[in-house]
Amino acid sequence: MADVFSANGIQVYLFSDLRPTPELSFALKYLGCQCGIVLTASHNPPEYNGYKVYWEDGGQIVPPEDAAIINVIESLDYDKIKFDANESLIQYIDTEIDKAFVKSSIENASFNTPAAAKDDLQIVFTSLHGTSIKSVPDTLSQAGYKNVHIVPEQAIPDGNFPTVKSPNPEEPEALTMALALADKTNSDIVVGTDPDCDRLGVAVRNNEGEMILLNGNQTMVLMTSFLLKQWKKAGKINGKQFVGSTIVSTPMIMELATSYGVECKVGLTGFKWIAKMIKDFPELEFIGGGEESFGFMVGDAVRDKDAVAATLLICEVAAQAKAAGSSVYKELLQLYVENGFYKEFLVSLTKKGIEGLEEINQMMIDLRQNPLKEINGQRVIMVEDYQSSTALNLLNGEESTMDMPKSNVLIYYTEDGSKICARPSGTEPKIKFYISVNAELDSVENFDAAESFLDEKIQNIIAGMQLK
Repeated sequence: MADVFSANGIQVYLFSDLRPTPELSFALKYLGCQCGIVLTASHNPPEYNGYKVYWEDGGQIVPPEDAAIINVIESLDYDKIKFDANESLIQYIDTEIDKAFVKSSIENASFNTPAAAKDDLQIVFTSLHGTSIKSVPDTLSQAGYKNVHIVPEQAIPDGNFPTVKSPNPEEPEALTMALALADKTNSDIVVGTDPDCDRLGVAVRNNEGEMILLNGNQTMVLMTSFLLKQWKKAGKINGKQFVGSTIVSTPMIMELATSYGVECKVGLTGFKWIAKMIKDFPELEFIGGGEESFGFMVGDAVRDKDAVAATLLICEVAAQAKAAGSSVYKELLQLYVENGFYKEFLVSLTKKGIEGLEEINQMMIDLRQNPLKEINGQRVIMVEDYQSSTALNLLNGEESTMDMPKSNVLIYYTEDGSKICARPSGTEPKIKFYISVNAELDSVENFDAAESFLDEKIQNIIAGMQLK
């Protein structure tokens, strides 16, 4: 790829070895490049290798750049393309960018945590045979965290991922070895990153001292709350800031942002849309943002989900909580008391082959043409259709236009605050239903009862919509 670019007169900056995907976004801006390209299959098998393109702002391409690039490709005269590399236009970049990336990660994700608090935190980290081994250990070390226990069997990059069924931090099985090491070392927190180091799975100890895996919505809420608190403490919140989220993520983020007087902008699924928010609103400061699929972005130095800065940030959360006599888990429960207890659940239905695709399409057609009037005994009060960019109020029949790019997504809202989002996968033969329910939590002591109530509500929704 570098050979072809250079052969056609384009300056190329090339890493000589594998690197975390977020480092590409950083390097692109750091070097002042027009675009950046990374080849990755992430946690998928090698045959899923993809070609990801980033634009000059550091974010992945979005309209209108995507269509403009395709138009140029389709109009090319391939006979005029040169293939013999011009070595003078290929510059290898390694140490300089690595150092700058780690430095930037620490500047963005460190918040005056006392050295004693860092020394008291025991961390288990696994790169799951991926690229994060290149950056995360150095970042934690230079940030002052000394007690980092790395899972040795998973520290060597290997696209065959020999120690796991899937190196996806969303799957509890992927962190089995890390959890075992946490018990052996009596660690406080476990962090595992996916192979291209843009998502992270986090496990912490509950009130009984047992390690539990947090979901992506929970880690997003914890890190966003921590950032907002730190910005407020520093006197940096003045109404010109925002946090970012997506339509399939927890609505709790909006409640949290509102409590700090900060706007929460919500976009389509994918961090390219959060990056676009930063570009579209240069007059506003971006604090941070994430989505339910275990990704988070701290500040705007990297314009994509970034597990390097996010790993450091969640360790800051853990260290400061422990130093205050609390824990990550206790902090989460307190957030539920203050903002409402939101619980999410994902139902993913696999429909393989041509027949499966037709079935998925028909399910979306049925949900559009015959919208549900009631779910789990609760009236549906609003249906948002992102394909037609319309929101229909079922209480008064009024239809409004949504200012958002079109996407094959439907969202139902019920009168008790539940939210059900239907979305076909763009990469797999699946249709996904994102369910969010909520209830008030008057005290931490009543958490178990509230969780049982919400779990029952989720199961009733699944049964009522026949999502099995």
